[in-house]
Amino acid sequence: MTGDATDEHGDSPHILSDRPTVSGDDEDALGGDGAAGDDGFRAFWADVVADAIEARGVDDPVVIKGGVSPSGVAHLGNFNEIMRGYFVAEVLRDRGHEVRQVFTSDDKDPLRKIPRKLANADGEIVGLGEVDASALGRNLGKPYTAIPDPFGERESYAAHFAALLKADADRLDVPVEMVSNTDLYANGDFDEVTRTVLGDLDRVREVLSQYQDKVDGEYVPFNPICAECGKVTETVTAVDLDTETVEYVCTDMTVGDETIEGCGHEGTATFREGKLPWRLEWPGQWEVLEVDFEPFGKDHAEGSWPSGIDVARNVLGIDPPVPMVYEWFTLNGKPLSSSSGNIVTVPELLELLEPEVLRYFFALHPKKARDLDIERLDQLVDRFDRFERAYFGEIDDEDLTAFAERAYPFVVGQTEDPPTEKPIRLPYTFAAVLGMVDDPAFRERLARDERHIPENASSEAVDAALARVERARSWAERTENEYDYRLQTALPDVDFDDDVAAALDELADFVADGHDGEAIQSEMYETARDHDVEVSDFFSAGYRLFFDDTQGPRLGEFLGELEREYVVRRLRREA
Repeated sequence: MTGDATDEHGDSPHILSDRPTVSGDDEDALGGDGAAGDDGFRAFWADVVADAIEARGVDDPVVIKGGVSPSGVAHLGNFNEIMRGYFVAEVLRDRGHEVRQVFTSDDKDPLRKIPRKLANADGEIVGLGEVDASALGRNLGKPYTAIPDPFGERESYAAHFAALLKADADRLDVPVEMVSNTDLYANGDFDEVTRTVLGDLDRVREVLSQYQDKVDGEYVPFNPICAECGKVTETVTAVDLDTETVEYVCTDMTVGDETIEGCGHEGTATFREGKLPWRLEWPGQWEVLEVDFEPFGKDHAEGSWPSGIDVARNVLGIDPPVPMVYEWFTLNGKPLSSSSGNIVTVPELLELLEPEVLRYFFALHPKKARDLDIERLDQLVDRFDRFERAYFGEIDDEDLTAFAERAYPFVVGQTEDPPTEKPIRLPYTFAAVLGMVDDPAFRERLARDERHIPENASSEAVDAALARVERARSWAERTENEYDYRLQTALPDVDFDDDVAAALDELADFVADGHDGEAIQSEMYETARDHDVEVSDFFSAGYRLFFDDTQGPRLGEFLGELEREYVVRRLRREA
């Protein structure tokens, strides 16, 4: 890797590449379709995965899957698999394949504990006090699809959660098909898998005993739903393959240190009135949906994936899909956790970032852990802007340019008609500065004065560029950072002592000479001392002039971002 790519920016775009960099003289190293050169180099990790899928000789449509068990909030971590799968799907489509991207909701699983928070239909996080929380407590142990939607809008808790994920996918233009596990069982799609599993219990026990301590000679891997109380139970006493039914007793379920009580009912359930345990259900999905590729987090890589391979090959007689293990990302330096409240949703982030910036975050190397720090979101945006400039040939970094040339059209969703003109991008922190101003015309004037908007820019391009301002403004308000102030467009009603007024006039002359923000910041200290004014009083006077307040951002540096004539007039109390 180049020094910039490795050290300054820390993003290798490659996985499994056979050489560390692309020679600028080697025009055949990357084809227009992302094809590898003779040395096998790939600039985009999704091409590496696509190679592995094609090497299987798969038939169209190629099926890419992800999945999740419904929880209280559809947060960004749940969205991880969708985006990882999306980029591989888009690469395959770019190569001419028909692709079906599905996302399973494991909604026949039982609700094991009450979530601390939920998300409403708009993706806004709410506490349990804002919904019918008792409906959740009364339904512990029941499948998510049998539990009412706490918001009273969808047919079930599971449907509400799935709709949140689908809405997030739509927000980022990801064409994903949501699949309900409950529906797969109800429609009979799992019948053959269930028959295979229950038809050779000795073999299943032999395989699972390597991964689960509780597997013994009496273990039956099927969880009926009790006809009496509606809870998922784990005690099967007999299996009848001819009628495709099981006999069961509704017994207690242990969840951590808690117990969900069964009702003791003894009954009969069909194969469609229950479900397989996870270690069998996951490979069962591979067979039912004919899955060719599935990304998953490292927790599954260390647990469910090895058993899944074993079950697929030695119980179901199928090949497992091409896997890709991705690293989790952290949020503000801590693991994403619904229970602790350390979560962020796609709608929340889209109030702060353009969709393409969020898609870029997921386009980065999936095997490298990274942190999404909301307070330093400006760094992510800056890196996206640099990535975009690399695509348009403005960055002297061979690795980054190769990555951008391949990945950028997928990130911005323009693979069929790749972009030819670079959008106008205001630096994110400068956009936050403009967010201190309410007047749209003044925002544009300041942006033009700083030459962030070209003179010949179309009105559409200007509007698109200035759209970043409101997002940066929301970021400033959310994090309460140094940009969370409002610039006064009209001169506040102020009256200063003669020595303070003289110091402001002298500072105005200094600004008029064309000095930058750092120089202005230093000069403010010198000017205050020269006029025998307390430094704190001098800064307070400046804050009064520009914010009608006694505090604010680093004033000199901030003034350096503003239109010079405006700053000079305001320091002279003229406008």
